[in-house]
Amino acid sequence: MTTPVVIYGIKSCDTMRKARTWLDEHGVAYQFHDYKSQGIDAAHLKKWMDVVGWETLLNRAGTTFRKLPEDQKTNLDATKALALMLAQPSMIKRPVLEAGSVVVGFKPELYAQTFAAR
Repeated sequence: MTTPVVIYGIKSCDTMRKARTWLDEHGVAYQFHDYKSQGIDAAHLKKWMDVVGWETLLNRAGTTFRKLPEDQKTNLDATKALALMLAQPSMIKRPVLEAGSVVVGFKPELYAQTFAAR
């Protein structure tokens, strides 16, 4: 039995739309978890951070992160990054795909590779 595919993100995000369209076009059944309506727990974030690192998971390019006071953006570590992402899930890079492995961001070739192995 294969692990269910879950994609995490925010419904209104353009990258999320592209990822979901790719999954739909390739006949991949998945569940969508919306951070805005469903939130995210520390256990998920810690698991992802263990796999990909907090540096990959924290979206420093996003508006939410850029608007933070300078003192919150400097001297970041895993603990501080976790607290920021829990407080404001829009700081989590999108999408996060759980499909037996953890894939952060959307690149069609990476999704193709991920699902070729399933």
